[in-house]
This record gives sequence, C-alpha cells and structure tokens, in this order.
Amino acid sequence: MSNQRGSAQRSRGIGGHGRPTGEKAKDRRGALRRLAVYLKPYHGRLVLVAVLVVVATLFGLIGPALLGRAIDQYVAHHDLEGLLQISLIMLGVYLAQGVFTAMHGIIMIRIGQYFVADIRSSLFRHFQALSMDYHDRHRTGDLMSRISNDSETINQILSNGLIQFTTNILSLGGIMVAMLLLNLPLAVGTLIILPIMLWITSQITERTRKSFRGMQKNLGWMNAVMEENITGIRAVQAYAQEDAAIEQFQQASWAYRKSAIRAVFITAALGPMFTTMMILTVAATSLLGGWLALQDIVTVGVIAAFVVYIMNFFRPMRGIAMVYNQLQSALAGAERIFAVLDATPSVTDAPHALPLRDIRGAVSFEAVGFAYEPGEPVLEDISLEVAPGQTVALVGPTGAGKTTIISLLSRFYDVSAGSIRIDGVDIRSVMQDSIREQLGIVLQDTFLFSGAVMENIRYGRLDASDEEVIEAAKLANADDFIHLLPRGYQTQVSEKGHNFSQGQRQLLAIARAILADPRILILDEATSSVDTRTEIHIQEALLRLLEGRTAFVIAHRLSTIRNADQVLVINDHRIIERGSHDQLLAQGGFYHKLYLSQYHRLAELAAV
Repeated sequence: MSNQRGSAQRSRGIGGHGRPTGEKAKDRRGALRRLAVYLKPYHGRLVLVAVLVVVATLFGLIGPALLGRAIDQYVAHHDLEGLLQISLIMLGVYLAQGVFTAMHGIIMIRIGQYFVADIRSSLFRHFQALSMDYHDRHRTGDLMSRISNDSETINQILSNGLIQFTTNILSLGGIMVAMLLLNLPLAVGTLIILPIMLWITSQITERTRKSFRGMQKNLGWMNAVMEENITGIRAVQAYAQEDAAIEQFQQASWAYRKSAIRAVFITAALGPMFTTMMILTVAATSLLGGWLALQDIVTVGVIAAFVVYIMNFFRPMRGIAMVYNQLQSALAGAERIFAVLDATPSVTDAPHALPLRDIRGAVSFEAVGFAYEPGEPVLEDISLEVAPGQTVALVGPTGAGKTTIISLLSRFYDVSAGSIRIDGVDIRSVMQDSIREQLGIVLQDTFLFSGAVMENIRYGRLDASDEEVIEAAKLANADDFIHLLPRGYQTQVSEKGHNFSQGQRQLLAIARAILADPRILILDEATSSVDTRTEIHIQEALLRLLEGRTAFVIAHRLSTIRNADQVLVINDHRIIERGSHDQLLAQGGFYHKLYLSQYHRLAELAAV
C-alpha cells in the first residue's frame, strides 16, 4: 500500500501503540434501551424467569417468619411434635426456594448465551460491512476485544446480575413489609439506617463507573498490543525488538492492572463495609428488641425473626451494590460495542443499486482524484481508457498511488473526485459485491486461511469441484509443489500460511484468482516474491489466463510487463507517462530512467 496511508496505518502497526484514545460516554439509559432490543426475542422466557424469581423470593421470605413462629409457639411451650412439623414445613420451603432458584438460573444462563451470541453476530456482521478506512483507523486487537471481552461483560450481567438484582430488590421489599407486619416499632428502629446505607452505597458505586470504563478501554489497548506483536513476531525477532515489544506490552498491562485494581478495590471494599454495618445493625436491633421485650411489646421469636431478616436484608443490599458495579462494566462494554455498530461504512450501495452482470471488461477512469485524509491527495486527475481484454501495467516509485488505483477499482474506497466506469457504468451506481464478483485479485500481501490447501484455492469460488481446483493450480504452476506436500491438496495451512514459502503462498493466491474466472484480473506485485524461474512459468500461465480478459498489473520488475498493451507511469499523484514498453523506452523519460536503473542494479548484483 502506498506511503500516503502511513498516518492511518501507524495507529495499527508494530511500534505504533499509543495509549487508547478516550471515547465519550454514551447515555446509560440509551445503552440499556438498545440492549433491550436484543432481548425482544426472549420476552416469553424472561416472563417465566420473572415468575420463578418472585416465587423463589416469596419462599425465602416465609422461612424467617416460620422460624419466629417455631420459637414463640413451639419452643417456648416445649411442643416437640409441633416443632417437628414446622421444621419439616421450613425444610420444604427452603427446598422449594432452591428448586425455583435453580430453574430461573438455568433459563437465564441460556438466555444470556443466546443474547451474547446475537451481539457478537451483529458485531462480526458489521465488521464485514465496514469499509477499509475504518479498519485502517482501528487496531485489530481492540476490535477483537470488543467482540469477545466487552460482549462477555454484558453476558455476565445478564446471566447472573439481572437475576440477582431482581431477586435482591424483591427480597428487600418483602423483608421490609414482613418486618413492618411483625412489629412496627422494631421495624422503624431497624430500617432507619436504610437511607444512610443507600447514600454510602451510591457514593462508592458512582466512583466505580469511570474505573470500569477505563478498565475496558485499557483491556482493549493491551489486547491490541499483544495481538499485533504476536502477529508480527517474525519482524520483532528479525529486528531484535523483543525488549521493545515487551516494554510496550508491560506499559499496556500496567495501565490495565492499575485501572482494574482501582475498580476491584472499590468493589472489594463493599463486602467488609456491609458486613460491619450488618453486625452493628444486628447488635442495635438486639438491644432495641431486648428493651421492647422487657416492655412486653415483642416476643423472643419476633426478635429472632428480625435478626434473620436483617442478615437477609444486608445480603441483597450488598448484592445490589455488587451488581451495580458489574452493570458499570457492562455499560462500558456496551458503549464500546455500540460505538462500532454506530459506525457507518464510507462505501455504501446506492438506494436502487443494481448488480453488475455479464460485463465485457471495459474500464475507464475519468479525472479521478482521491485522498485518504482530507487535504492530502494521493491521486489527482487520473484518466485512462482500457478496452476489454487489454492488459494495463502500472509502474512508478513506492508510494506513487499504484495500489490505490486498484483499491478504487475494487471499490474498497470511493473516489473523491471524478468517476470510474466498467462497461460505461459508474461503479458507485451498482452493488459492491457484484463488482468484486467480476474481479480476480492477487494482492501483494498474500493471505491464506487456516484449512486445507484445497479449500484455500476453492475460496475463489466455493462451488468449484476438486477437479476445477486442481486445474486452476496447474494453470498457476502450483500443482507440482502441492503434490510434494505431505498430504497433497489436503495439507493443512498453518496460521497465515507460515508453513509455506512466500512464493508458494503467492502461487496459491494466483490459483485462487484463476479459479474465480474473473472478467477483470488484478495482480498487485503478484510475482514479487517468486524466483525468476518460477516467475517465467507463472508468466506463461498468466498469458493463457489473460487472453480475452482485462488485466491490471502492478510490478516493480519492469521485465514482467513487456507485453502489456498500456504502461502507465505514476508519480507525484498523477499519470506522467503512458504508452507501450517500447514506446516509453524510446521517449527516454521517467520510465526509461527507471528501466535503466533496474538494469544496472541487476548487472551489479550479477557481478557480485
């Protein structure tokens, strides 16, 4: 890719790891409303869960009341038979509570898994739709963090937190009602501490919101550093930059650790705080209850029930605070997810775009201009006419814009000025997929997917038979080396094809393009990493393939483009020379100097 894209790529490349840029906080209510949209398909099961939660909570509230009754009516009167009966009833109540709790927990876990799968599918689908400029600006590791870590934080709050929050709210309400019904004076004295608890809880949990948001951002940064350095491990080791990579990762890890410790520390402080408050409240209630008992206002059984209710009261209070913290983390993740989903592709199909079918292969650029960044033109006033079946070679120094021309034809980006037409049709007026179905592209950086060699070639046309795949490999002169592999066409490709040489990877990519049988063929430095002998075989295969097809060829080796119908020399954002190979040599211009410089370099290398 041209150097003009450097500013965009530095944000993603090795050594370009800056601290994550801050994102403006979204409206929390808005995030919740948007998350609720994904829950619509599960409304029926959520209603069932709500019913089960209410029933389980009611059973939990009955237990302490039965305990108080057991003390006052049976223990105090030494009624063993009645105590045994009410004990069995209590056992049944708590067992029923456990069963209903397990049921709503299992259902909610299933809903959570389906829910997060929907979120991840939406994200991944949107990633595929976003234009290349978005991927240029965002680091791969950070995007991966959003689809994995951020969505999982939402899953956790949904699978566990939502149930806990609902149960705790119901429990608090039920406990307050039960205490008021048991004894009003004791209930008022006990619940007077509630506003203090709520204020303390709100103060602590509010402080965690920013910490959790920062933690999620730093996690994305750490993942980006890790993913890019592991992916580029060959370059890291080749340039002996292991220490620099470690330092980059340690900086990102330290930032994540710092924000995580801050958030977790505040969360961990809630436990001891609530425990202390519970002990103080139980002691105060016992003292108040003892004094009221001496006044014959309450019974010992009521006091015992109150103690159990108080212990049960602080448990949901603590749970609500913990869930609130989890909710902050989930909302921070939701903000990052919706930031991606809100991103719109810069390249979109027109409202009434039609497919481009059965083309002849005529291509024209009409005064095309383009800039990756405003005010920094990469191409200016590019005009050319290519007849069906012609081969056009693009040459020029690195960064001149050759690959950009190909990217515009493929509609990875839209032109900033002018137009590009195929068979007279502006490519902005037709569907993107239909354009790319007409193109066979072999990029400079060959990418192979995990899987068998056969499937990697078949990626060019998924419905191709094995025989067609093999024939394409033969045309690309890849069949010979494939047969020498341990399992032939079923040999597994390692991550990004690192178990193949660069030349072999390009041969497989060429075979993939041949199988696609395109009307327009694009070769972006397709033979740059192939030895001279193999290049000759490829050129012979390509000449057969190119017959009757329009082709755009980018090559630094000028010897590979002798037979091109047109040679376009790109420099300073423009086409400065055009003609055949012989015509340009005869002109004695830029192309002639470029050709002579390559010839002399080859001669010097041969002499060495």
